[in-house]
Amino acid sequence: MTMHEAGEPQESHNKIPKGWLLVFIGGIIFLLGYIVSYTPAISGWSFYKEFDKEMASAAKTTHSVAVKQYSGDKEAIKEGKELFANTCAPCHNSDATGGIGPNLTLTTLKFGATWKDIYESIANGRPNGMPPFLQQIGSEKVSKTIAFLESLRKK
Repeated sequence: MTMHEAGEPQESHNKIPKGWLLVFIGGIIFLLGYIVSYTPAISGWSFYKEFDKEMASAAKTTHSVAVKQYSGDKEAIKEGKELFANTCAPCHNSDATGGIGPNLTLTTLKFGATWKDIYESIANGRPNGMPPFLQQIGSEKVSKTIAFLESLRKK
């Protein structure tokens, strides 16, 4: 009896089933195709490039809408006070004297105290903590909130 004829079964002569071999080779082909298509160093594709293109096209379609200013309108100031209490007071306190956020009753503000500057700050936010609120509350309510803030500065 030779060494190969030992009474133990040998698996070396069995072949992998063709279905499993096709799945394995297909997986490798898919993986290589995916790597070539979506690796920025190879294909140049980047999610950030796609995102920038989408943002640029969205900016082109956005129309600037004339926003009404409610300075001195008592009804708008009342509504602006409610909006401020619900949206802004957690950071700026209910009387706008500042807390986490700055004091908004001052005549000079870091990013400007004109109506346009304040609108820009509320609508688009500012770095280091001020989130944008235009999408959340809309331009009319931003304008009414500014009317409330202006009324605080005139007192």
